[in-house]
Amino acid sequence: MTSYFRPSVDAMVGYVPGEQPKPGTNIIKLNTNENPYPPSPDAIAVLRNLDSEWLRRYPDSYANDFRKAVSEVLEIPVDWIIVSNGSDDLLNIVMRACAELGRKVVYPMPTYVLYRTLAQMQPAEYVEIPYPDDYHLPIEELVAANGAVTFVASPNSPSGHAVPVDHLRQLAARLSGVLVVDEAYVDFADETALPLVKEFENVIVIRTLSKGYSLAGLRLGFGIANPQLLSGLFKVKDSYNIDAIACLVGAAAIRDQAYKNECVQKVKASRAKLAVDLKQLGFKLWDSQTNFLLAQPPKGNAEEIYLALKERGILVRYFKHPGLEDKLRITVGTDEQNQILIEMLINLS
Repeated sequence: MTSYFRPSVDAMVGYVPGEQPKPGTNIIKLNTNENPYPPSPDAIAVLRNLDSEWLRRYPDSYANDFRKAVSEVLEIPVDWIIVSNGSDDLLNIVMRACAELGRKVVYPMPTYVLYRTLAQMQPAEYVEIPYPDDYHLPIEELVAANGAVTFVASPNSPSGHAVPVDHLRQLAARLSGVLVVDEAYVDFADETALPLVKEFENVIVIRTLSKGYSLAGLRLGFGIANPQLLSGLFKVKDSYNIDAIACLVGAAAIRDQAYKNECVQKVKASRAKLAVDLKQLGFKLWDSQTNFLLAQPPKGNAEEIYLALKERGILVRYFKHPGLEDKLRITVGTDEQNQILIEMLINLS
């Protein structure tokens, strides 16, 4: 059959998202790192009282209402903020602006595999630097790879570890290209790399409202960087990449820091309890600063357990990738959901 696609598209394997059962399905969903608690009541109120005029008109192409809310909460000037259709959109914007054939994309592995997919789409050469067993950031190797773009997820998925900000600072100081610090899980972490954007004009910190704010279905993310770096990104973003509803709801959600922090504390407490319960069953765990745990079953039979749990109505994430074949990534649910998971694992042992 004749191909209608670019050779790079024919050669690539598309990103495979986690399974998404239909709403209302009797499933305990611990596979895609959604927050188990509802969004801020303030955000829900905006949605319920939405004026239909916002649907009729094109939205603000810069999502300024949301940028102002981010500026207030994080004490960052508005012109240091770019808004995107989920943080994935912003990763793609950075890739389109900075990478191409002859300009490499570099990142440590294992990490978010969408980085590879986006590089293949461009296309751009990508260099994957293995993390050591202790997940210490391989600074020398990342610098030597000389990327036009270097991605570091911190906290990282699927490992759950956070990279010390000082290590990111050392990396940023030595890179000639752009350093993207992907902070999708920062709301559950002990520190942020945000100060680096003021220290280095080549650093952008990317965040999302999907995790800490329980708004994965809204698709809203943002980046913070020196306006000089953002100027090139604004050139390649879609004209209206943020819809009006997302902008209004997201602004209300991010201003409600008290509610977000309350939910985050509940997730962190549940994470600690789930870790204790899994260790008692013989699982090996990695320290996590996210809303999930990377867990190695005592027999290493991760795929078998994943399939058995799925048959019984519990979804966890299994990656058939080098170094991950014997591990599961388990989203932290409510205490009730986590207890059902533990009881099921006991029955399977």
